[in-house]
Amino acid sequence: MLAYLSWHRAAAGIEPTAYEQALERFHRSLAHQPPSGFRGSSAFRLSNLPWLAPVAGCADAPGYEDWYLLDDWTAVGVLEEAAVAHGHRTAHDTIAGRAGCATGSVYRLVEGHARPARPAGGSSPDAGESDPAVWVKRTPGHEHPSLCALLGDGMDRERDGLWRRCIGLGPAPEYCLLAAESAVGVAPSRLPAGWVAQTIERAVVWHG
Repeated sequence: MLAYLSWHRAAAGIEPTAYEQALERFHRSLAHQPPSGFRGSSAFRLSNLPWLAPVAGCADAPGYEDWYLLDDWTAVGVLEEAAVAHGHRTAHDTIAGRAGCATGSVYRLVEGHARPARPAGGSSPDAGESDPAVWVKRTPGHEHPSLCALLGDGMDRERDGLWRRCIGLGPAPEYCLLAAESAVGVAPSRLPAGWVAQTIERAVVWHG
């Protein structure tokens, strides 16, 4: 299972409410007419987005994070074409036209459940519900080949998911752990030298 992640900020002068409405319309469009290999999507408003610094023409806050779940690399290409094809193009161009800056990466599910939003009670999350993610990155010159096994320690594999970046289209952390409770594998005392874990609060904008 792969996930294409997109991080973005609204252009300066764009109201957050209008931006989020356009973002939700695009996700609803994909859910209504899903491309081949597409397994659902989620969008979040982030409390902090350190790897996408605001630039000229880009609003200072908030930041947004989209997850698009895909079967394989073929599905990545299909989504790329479908997003701007008949049926989705209007919704895509509307949100794209309101974005001021963006970056993205492709992540692979290492272990656990492929669910971008993790409702604690098992039900679908409501818009605005808090849903934090733990991002793990390293400083240059530090490696740890068995880090995957370490990070997944303590996670609930029926509910939580550990993702590893396989293609970066810009700055982004190497790992993402989506866990309803803090797993011991990402505790500061467990991480190797040069690696840091940062929890970023996210509010659900869309989940489908």
